[in-house]
Amino acid sequence: MNVEFRTSFVREPGALKQHPALVLNADYRPLSYYPLSLWPWQDAVKAAFLDRVDIVAEYDEVVHSPSMSIRIPSVVVLKDFVKPQRRVAFTRFNLFLRDEFRCQYCGAKGDLTFDHVVPRAAGGITSWENVVAACSPCNLRKGSKSLRRAGMSLRKPPRQPGTDELRNVGRKFPPNHLHESWIDFLYWDAELEA
Repeated sequence: MNVEFRTSFVREPGALKQHPALVLNADYRPLSYYPLSLWPWQDAVKAAFLDRVDIVAEYDEVVHSPSMSIRIPSVVVLKDFVKPQRRVAFTRFNLFLRDEFRCQYCGAKGDLTFDHVVPRAAGGITSWENVVAACSPCNLRKGSKSLRRAGMSLRKPPRQPGTDELRNVGRKFPPNHLHESWIDFLYWDAELEA
């Protein structure tokens, strides 16, 4: 390691944040796709030191302690399988993910809120089957009216997603940064180039 890189790495602690480790379950699949299961490099090094993970790929950068040097892990695999949850929690994030971060009335992206298809004023409940992502203009336009009275329709009917379905939707939204060592583990079922 050259001294110039080492000193800039140490002087810029933010640079250390640029080396996250992709965390794979014992079956070599990411724990989650969206958000992508990433650990700070410090946690990956600690887990490797405690023999809780196997290191599958590494960055070129090295960190040092007084007694050892280790290349920063870029992909780690848990030694013990973590059973995925079977029930999908009803959260705002999961609702937006189910609806692919699009308004279910007009298809717009960004600035989303949620809307009760059957308004609460008309007895509608807050559930997977009655709440959808909506942009502010559509939400205001619909108000507390029924879809028919508002002259609006849904792109797809709301329903509770399964864990596999939500995981597959999450794969459509890669993070801003994908290290080359992660690609084989994230998109292992993608069609190969000929």
